[in-house]
Amino acid sequence: MEGVTSTWVEPSNTATALLLLGRGSDPATERGVECPGDLPAPSDPDLVARATAAKAALGERVFVLGHHYQRDEVIQFADVTGDSFKLAREAAARPQAEYIVFCGVHFMAESADILTSPAQQVVLPDLAAGCSMADMAALPQVENAWDVLTELGLAERTVPVTYMNSSADIKGFVGRNGGVVCTSSNAKRALEWAYQQGEKVLFLPDQHLGRNTAVLEMGFSLEDCVLFDPHKPNGGLTAMQLRDAKMILWRGHCSVHGRFTLESVNDVRDRVPGVNVLVHPECRHEVVRAADLVGSTEYIIRTIEAAPAGSAWAIGTELNLVRRLALAHPDKQIMFLDRAVCYCSTMNRIDLPHLVWALEELVAGRVVNQITVDTDTAHHARVALDQMLALPGA
Repeated sequence: MEGVTSTWVEPSNTATALLLLGRGSDPATERGVECPGDLPAPSDPDLVARATAAKAALGERVFVLGHHYQRDEVIQFADVTGDSFKLAREAAARPQAEYIVFCGVHFMAESADILTSPAQQVVLPDLAAGCSMADMAALPQVENAWDVLTELGLAERTVPVTYMNSSADIKGFVGRNGGVVCTSSNAKRALEWAYQQGEKVLFLPDQHLGRNTAVLEMGFSLEDCVLFDPHKPNGGLTAMQLRDAKMILWRGHCSVHGRFTLESVNDVRDRVPGVNVLVHPECRHEVVRAADLVGSTEYIIRTIEAAPAGSAWAIGTELNLVRRLALAHPDKQIMFLDRAVCYCSTMNRIDLPHLVWALEELVAGRVVNQITVDTDTAHHARVALDQMLALPGA
């Protein structure tokens, strides 16, 4: 692609609304890749019929994965729904499927490509479906941070741990340097393993999951954690701060979960007496402390399924999932934790027109938007993923 320079322009209200709905693009933060060929119009009344026909024509040759945060119009065509790691493993368990159509975001499709066989091809219906959190930790930045630790004599005592929500490059870096991948549900086990290997952890890319796990589950203090800012010399930290730290947190966060505040929690408790506040561990530390229950996406779903009729729940996670849970459990009062709605704008880019386009192209024998990870990166990323699978209780 040709190099592109851009000048910041304050977006209009309409442009912002379109971005949140997945109909616009932000060239400063997204890949902004357009689909070649003819993308069906969102107003096409035959979209559901076209998707159904294309999927039927492909039969067992295609396996469609749908992340929990996807739109309902897309999730209805998923063969399996789940979080990112569950979906990647499900893809690997379907070797007969030539095509894995991943309705999620870029790093998820990369993980599927790493875990599936070379004969399988992974397709992302819209290449602009990225993850702002994953993009906050670029490989050159992480390598520079490792150089800082090396110069201080700390790298050999530091174990890198990366959240599943990271690029294949970062997973590969972690695998090359003796680290491990974690999910939001096994982060404690991953950190316990890491501290058996070394004295410190470099936790990538979500500061909140790292901090919440270290402090609330492992008994560390907030003073044991420092925040490494890749945009500042030496991460904005002194040599003493890095030497004293047990947890070196990367300055990254989820744009959806990071928006929930302590005020959100207090507000919903004032409005809804007896409400249960249930949040994802990607939320800010003070939000997690104030919540009644904290857990992964799968944990949130299981908790709501098991909750008694008549109970009230304010959930701090992506809106598509919260709305789906509310519709599935009309006997319970289920609401979004924040007053303002908030979809994951990049996850929301996978809409029915993109899915129809991708499936119909496969029917025509054209593999579009294929996601591939180079052999060396895939090997080392697989090392880090395999280490996660070898954790006790995995």
